Amino acid sequence: MIIKRNFNPIRVFQYVKSEVLFSLLVSLLVWWAYENQISVVALPFSISAILGSALAIFIAFRNNNSYGRWWEARTIWGGIVNSSRVLARLIITFTDSHSHQANYDNVRSEAFKKQMIYACIAWVHALRLHLRKQENWDEVEPFLEKEEFKSLEGSQNKPNFIQLLIGKKIYHAMASGVLGGFDSFQMEGQLLALANFQGGCERIKNTPLLRQYDFFTRLFLFAFIFLLPFSLIGDFNKMGVNFMMIPVSLTISFVFSILAKVGEVNEDPFENRITDVPLTAICNTIERDLREMLGEENLPEKMLPENGFLF
Repeated sequence: MIIKRNFNPIRVFQYVKSEVLFSLLVSLLVWWAYENQISVVALPFSISAILGSALAIFIAFRNNNSYGRWWEARTIWGGIVNSSRVLARLIITFTDSHSHQANYDNVRSEAFKKQMIYACIAWVHALRLHLRKQENWDEVEPFLEKEEFKSLEGSQNKPNFIQLLIGKKIYHAMASGVLGGFDSFQMEGQLLALANFQGGCERIKNTPLLRQYDFFTRLFLFAFIFLLPFSLIGDFNKMGVNFMMIPVSLTISFVFSILAKVGEVNEDPFENRITDVPLTAICNTIERDLREMLGEENLPEKMLPENGFLF
């Protein structure tokens, strides 16, 4: 996620270099043809104006929907933060609430709390890796038992498998007396919320924005960039400043290209790019909060923005 307000012009140019170079090439060819009195049709500016209006509609629709997808992704991960905290609180308070019972075993209860909360931390890291299609599952290994991690490696949907492990731990604790009564009901409610959040993330990840808008936006953009110099050269020729058509055409093309690119890069918020939802930072926050709730003091360092970017 981009935090800083001012961008590096070189990085910005890299996003639209194909469009800008295409505009420069067409503009130079049209300008050269007029300078050498080669017959070139000067189109009315109204043609580019009409095409530009249609292009603006496509870009606006795409950008609105792209931002909606990005914001929904961020909202879902905000819910994951909240539900993870609630689930950790329930694990701790429900386990400690049975300390007055005769069969209470402090060592067993403390081990259960740590295993459960570590499994919750493993789930958020696994979901991050799952969405970004990364394979460095060693990040999850410290939070699971050896046998659990071996089973996890062979699973297809690893976050879902970890939720299964958490569910089994809850009902094993019910059977052993670590939990009792209706403790599992409220915990299952938070597990359901986390499962729904995972489903929402997978829906965004696996369902791209309508490809029709992507294709026709790019098609209309290049058509607009191509026709623009032909629409401008006539007016600049009348003023005797043909060369001014080149920077003006480049500027207009650059503006439309940047607007189109903003929607393109924001429509997929789980690709581990600088424009994406900062999953690593969110997972870091969850891990720090949950381990602090366990009473641990040796917490991982808080992730801070690097050069204006939060990952």
